[in-house]
Amino acid sequence: MNDAGEAVLGIDLGTTATKVVAVDAAYRPVSTVERPAPLRTGRRGEAVHDPATVLAGVVDAVRESVERCAHLGLTVRGLSFSAALHTLLALDSSGEPLTPALSWADTRAADTARRLRAEGGDALHRATGTPVHPMAPLTKLAWFAAHEPDLCRRTAVWCGMKDYVLSRFTGRLITDHSCASATGLMNLRTIDWHGPALEAASVSGERLPNLVQPTATFPLLPEPAAALGLPAGLPVVAGAGDGPLANLAVGAITPGTAALSLGTSGALRVVRDRPDVDDRCRVFCYHLADGLWVLGGAVSNAGVVAQWAAESFGGVDVADLLKEAAEVEPGSEGLTALPHLLGERAPWWDPDARGALVGLRRGHGRAHMTRAMIEGVGQQLALVRDSVVAAGAPVDSVRATGGALRSSLWAEIVAAALDMPVGITDDTAGSGFGAALLGWRALGTVPGLSALPADVWSRPHRTVLPDPVAARRMADARPLAERLYSVLRELSA
Repeated sequence: MNDAGEAVLGIDLGTTATKVVAVDAAYRPVSTVERPAPLRTGRRGEAVHDPATVLAGVVDAVRESVERCAHLGLTVRGLSFSAALHTLLALDSSGEPLTPALSWADTRAADTARRLRAEGGDALHRATGTPVHPMAPLTKLAWFAAHEPDLCRRTAVWCGMKDYVLSRFTGRLITDHSCASATGLMNLRTIDWHGPALEAASVSGERLPNLVQPTATFPLLPEPAAALGLPAGLPVVAGAGDGPLANLAVGAITPGTAALSLGTSGALRVVRDRPDVDDRCRVFCYHLADGLWVLGGAVSNAGVVAQWAAESFGGVDVADLLKEAAEVEPGSEGLTALPHLLGERAPWWDPDARGALVGLRRGHGRAHMTRAMIEGVGQQLALVRDSVVAAGAPVDSVRATGGALRSSLWAEIVAAALDMPVGITDDTAGSGFGAALLGWRALGTVPGLSALPADVWSRPHRTVLPDPVAARRMADARPLAERLYSVLRELSA
């Protein structure tokens, strides 16, 4: 039985911020602390973090969280980590960074990804569960091998951002099976580094961290313990990737229940008990823990399309533009949009994908174009859902989170595209909450994630039902959207 006066800190290393969520022994979030993690972007497609800045932010946020727990009468029982997937940095033989930490958004490896896809990318995708895409560490490593050979010779080990922070806390350089499953380098079935992937990346297994279970624990070293205000030897849980932990955070870990997030970008993921992808390699497959695997896909274009429309139509307010678009009938009066402003991830995994408005007539105005773009996002999410189902993972219900869903138009279009009720739930704690739940599991309070009590997760505060007319129109138009993507790809080539 848990001591009611204890808490686990879930530390989420996000793309733009570090968030530390304190979760008490009743599995309730009681405190959240954030620190910025600035993402530096460059003209060549660079999108990187400074490891020292991220580490300092983690230390500062954890220290404040420890102080808040003390004020609440809670003793910190352990630390557990979540991290944005697909990060990569080089360390020298002393464990010091030789590079910034490349984020998933770094696109320098786009040409490398094209080459690897043409040379057998589907085989790598099926073996590792990770699409051959510029986001993946596999393609980043291959890019470094081709463009930075001197750096590669000086590199003792390549790792992720979370691995680096963990090494500073515990003295152990390890990577968990969840984050490793998103590198493109780990075989899903052997749970070990995959030989053909290592060859494609021009890296040996000896220059990668040791693989461990997400629930593996290591003692906190004295020096970082003093900086954090914690006792030396405190258990530090390896943790997992932010996407899989987001499913845990909203309670979407039972078969058939999908987690959908919709912010600037979006994602749809479902959990099952075995690894695999669909025959057309449209989904990813990443490990969570306890034999659970997450299938799904992320879309690069979600709320960003409404922001783009508002800016393009003279700086109109986004909320006002969405109200106008809500007055347009479903189907946007025959206007179809491919919303690929930032290329696209699932289900195409195509960084070169282009956007388009097809069927434009004089009577169409900014409201029609905006609605068509949002409907295009809904179609992408439905294509991801269809791909998940094709991989053998049914989707019977949806638990949705994200700022875009505060708009009734966004919520209604997503429900119509999926043609099922969408339960919208609060997710203020996010993947940090999932990390803390995983931490409690690692500390032995429950025998497995599936044994967590049902009341851990809040019920949806709003359920949006699909409009039958809108759902039928979107279903009828979906094959057209697929064909338009293929045609536009040929034209762009």
